[in-house]
Amino acid sequence: MKAVWYTRQGAAADVLEFGEQPDPSAGPGEVRVQLHASGVNPADIYRRSGSRYAMEGPLIIPHSDGSGIVDQVGAGVDRGWLGQRVWLYNGQRGGRLHGTAAQYIALSVDLVARLAPNTGFHAGACLGIPCMTAHRCVTLGGDLAGNFMLVSGGAGAVGHYAVQWGKRLGANVVTTVSSASKAEHARAAGADLVLDYRTDDIASRIRAYTRNAGIDHVVDVDFGGNLPVFWPLMASNGSIAFYATNGNPNPVLPAAEAMRLNISIHAVLLNSVPLAARRKAQADIVEWLAEGGMLHTVSSVHALPDCASAHAQVESGRKRGTVVVDCTRF
Repeated sequence: MKAVWYTRQGAAADVLEFGEQPDPSAGPGEVRVQLHASGVNPADIYRRSGSRYAMEGPLIIPHSDGSGIVDQVGAGVDRGWLGQRVWLYNGQRGGRLHGTAAQYIALSVDLVARLAPNTGFHAGACLGIPCMTAHRCVTLGGDLAGNFMLVSGGAGAVGHYAVQWGKRLGANVVTTVSSASKAEHARAAGADLVLDYRTDDIASRIRAYTRNAGIDHVVDVDFGGNLPVFWPLMASNGSIAFYATNGNPNPVLPAAEAMRLNISIHAVLLNSVPLAARRKAQADIVEWLAEGGMLHTVSSVHALPDCASAHAQVESGRKRGTVVVDCTRF
């Protein structure tokens, strides 16, 4: 099969190679997917660059997320999966060295879900880490109907899905962005109040919007960096779910005040989210896709041999949504 891989960590242009690798076969409990698209996430960049992860094996085919068609099933797997359009997550994770930057991947049937006919393969490659992380972060807020939810970075890959999940679950959604175009993007997802964190007085605008009731649940892209801004706005018995903290990896938390307000804080990394919660996310995504109406944001599409340019796009910080590699283009 055609694939992209690296045998050492470093800059994408220096270490990513394109060529042929052995075709995988579906083992017991597994399916093989003929990949049409591969989603590139920041974690894939960290793994390849070595900035946050050690080299995980002698040869890594990168990327966790993808979509395609099941063309082989292993022992113990329902043959009804054969020919099904699917999306998948955690491809190159949990000890699996060969991810979705290839023509084929074999992985546990538990990591794939059906892709509705109304959803293209490029959009399907956006669903894994971004959409499932958003689902987990939002649902950790409990019953959101009528509550105030704040999503930081509502135009980002996770944030845009989080806004949509919040609205689907009945929340009044506030989000922060950094430009007028990103504000439009967040409004398209259904955000009720969109604030530019560079120019707006976030605290006064949110207090006015909530009539001083405060924020019940926060989905946060930068817990440490945003804590000083969001913490004074929290409602009693509120909650925070964060999936990154790049601005300050080790923030000082006002623990005594957190106790007085009964604030719940959840750190989220999809790899280690409980299996039942991941299955629930898959099921809810499949249901919504079948209904139609979920918005997906493909930032750019790159041919498989141009995988380094896809990584460069993610690293540039200028992407909106998910950068996709087309596994059928050579």
